[in-house]
Amino acid sequence: MPIVTIQVTREGTAPGASSTTREQKAALIKGASELLRDVLGKPMESTFVIIEEVDTDNWGWGGLPALDYRKKLAAAAAAPTSSR
Repeated sequence: MPIVTIQVTREGTAPGASSTTREQKAALIKGASELLRDVLGKPMESTFVIIEEVDTDNWGWGGLPALDYRKKLAAAAAAPTSSR
């Protein structure tokens, strides 16, 4: 009985959305279940998928809260590169 836990930040993927939609969650559940069936031969009927939505204030990497880290990445991408 496989159990798959998918953690995502709690934010929308479209303007005005504040969380992952019901349709997106259904697609994640189906996709994860099909992947285990196709790769490991696990029956979809015995596969559990749990989606955990985490507030961006409670998610971090690189020593920073998620939103601060994203700002850092965006600033680095926007910075002009020096030619040598």
